[in-house]
Amino acid sequence: MYTLPNLLKYRLFHLLLLVSFGFATPLNAQLEAAKIFSDHMVLQRDQPLKIWGWAKPNKEVQLNFNGNNFNGLSGADGYWEISVPTQKVGGPYTLQITSEEEKINFTDVMIGDVWLCSGQSNMEWTVANSNNAKTEIANGNYPHIRHFKVPRSSSSLPEAKLAGGSWEVSSTESVGDFTAVGYFFARFIHKSEGVPIGLLNSSWGGSRIEPWIRAEDLGYEDPGKMAAELEAKRSEEKAQFLKMLKSKLGEIPEQDKGMTDDQAVWAAKDLEDSDWKTMDLPALWEQNGWEKTDGVFWFRKAITLGKGRQMADATLSLGPIDDSDQTWVNGHKVGEMEQAYNKNRVYQVPSKYLKEGTNIITVRVDDTGGGGGIYGDSKLLNLKVGDEEISLAGSWKYKVGMVRLNNADQSANQQPTLLYNKMIHPILKFPIKGVLWYQGESNAGSQKDASAYADLFKTMISSWRGLWAQGEFPFLYVQLANFMAPKGPSEASSWAILRESQTRAMELPNTAQAVIIDIGEENDIHPRNKQDVGYRLGLAAQKLAYGKKVIPSGPVFREMSADKGKLILKFNYADSGLKTSDGNAPGGFAIAGADKKFVWANARISGNTIEVHASEIKEPVAVRYAWGDNPNKANLYNEEGLPATPFRTDQWD
Repeated sequence: MYTLPNLLKYRLFHLLLLVSFGFATPLNAQLEAAKIFSDHMVLQRDQPLKIWGWAKPNKEVQLNFNGNNFNGLSGADGYWEISVPTQKVGGPYTLQITSEEEKINFTDVMIGDVWLCSGQSNMEWTVANSNNAKTEIANGNYPHIRHFKVPRSSSSLPEAKLAGGSWEVSSTESVGDFTAVGYFFARFIHKSEGVPIGLLNSSWGGSRIEPWIRAEDLGYEDPGKMAAELEAKRSEEKAQFLKMLKSKLGEIPEQDKGMTDDQAVWAAKDLEDSDWKTMDLPALWEQNGWEKTDGVFWFRKAITLGKGRQMADATLSLGPIDDSDQTWVNGHKVGEMEQAYNKNRVYQVPSKYLKEGTNIITVRVDDTGGGGGIYGDSKLLNLKVGDEEISLAGSWKYKVGMVRLNNADQSANQQPTLLYNKMIHPILKFPIKGVLWYQGESNAGSQKDASAYADLFKTMISSWRGLWAQGEFPFLYVQLANFMAPKGPSEASSWAILRESQTRAMELPNTAQAVIIDIGEENDIHPRNKQDVGYRLGLAAQKLAYGKKVIPSGPVFREMSADKGKLILKFNYADSGLKTSDGNAPGGFAIAGADKKFVWANARISGNTIEVHASEIKEPVAVRYAWGDNPNKANLYNEEGLPATPFRTDQWD
């Protein structure tokens, strides 16, 4: 039996009291509104509104909005809540809150549609890191599109307060930091519907789906006990991590020791580095004994250029570096890239920076989360001087400059319910139009996890709808993109199963998915084309949220029949006809007989149906389409230009 330490029991007891009665407020507390309210906010039209916050206990609170006054009273714990009747599209307005002599004024308040944007890194991905970023940012002045980023934060138990955040107006100065998927969706809908759009961005890169679900909905009968056990587990993991760091480093550096007054002292060509350790590169440092370590590592490599040679301009290739780098040759900076974990570093080195004999290459690597280091193909790690190519693969010296201790708790985005408690629970009283969801990569690590996702996803959708108490609001989500190397027709794919699990959410009412198996990138889990993602979600919103007569999806498999060695496939959303993206015969289809061995099939379009066959399979019984991590052969679309949804007719694995 697990026994909680007395101190943990005491803390848990008080946390439970806070959850039960709002949030404790000192007797001398100042008037405060929930952090979701700020200047430039968007409030949901056509829904009863609630404005809430904290004040001194048992005090009157007055609210003035759009020329109307509303009154409330703070409770013994200081919590207050005031209801405002439904509002039509409009603004800008001022919202004023008063209690005794204290006042809060929020200006530039709009009434429009609020869309919750949640999930993992592909939802968190910003406009600044997407395709055509410079152009998109330059054209980013949309004063009626607003964005609120919920800070990454977690809690063992549901909390009443967000960790922070404020509403930002879309402009050339701000839009680069907006969720790209959300922004391109908002721009499409704003142009289509002419209403202000608020993006409530509550996302966390690398997160599994379980952290976003309430404990009770995951089947935990005693959320308090679960929270205590999770907290104890996380505390133990963090303690072990710190112990490991201290054993390797002694004092743990929290400021980069390699930089002094913005000078890269560890990049000096004559630096004494005999006490530096060695690491074979390319490799992530997590693979070399530095598990879960984020921060700054410095790497140095000495190379020898022969005497008597004539120096020429050189090209330094380091391959990809996770995440950011600054690079020097003999103390001269030759290049840097920021937050570009998947970009190859290729820097030009002027001949004047080189010399006969020993030359020192120094690379400062800054990793903010996940894997870190100089990694990739060893062939990409070299220095080319004239006609000579010098390999840089192998042993490098290294030293840890700084460790981000606040990242020691990054496992929060892998633990059940922790993100719901801090990033969703505090905003449940804030009405929304619907949800945009982009997540699943972190649950696609195995076929077992990918299969379990189907029920988890439907559970989360139903849970959120129940908790918001707004009925079955539109829930629009992105299916996983194509990623990794293409495989053969019979190879297992957890990504294909995860996509199937996502499609099953369509069994719930008012749901839609954006299929993007045509815009992914083989070597990048973060497709840069977020414009088409936003557009396809926008089509779904036009249909479900705004009642437009549009085709929101590509072809969706409906039924199959057999005819003389062929399989005949029929689809929904294909009334206007089918086509291929490249004008060739349909690809990406595989069929199997009773032996369950799939082979690539020949396919042809016949009106709004597909006929598939293969000479090796005399009596086919099952068909799969776009079934794989990266279904690069898939090219089936409807006449509206939307890709067909991956599917299979069997359930053999």
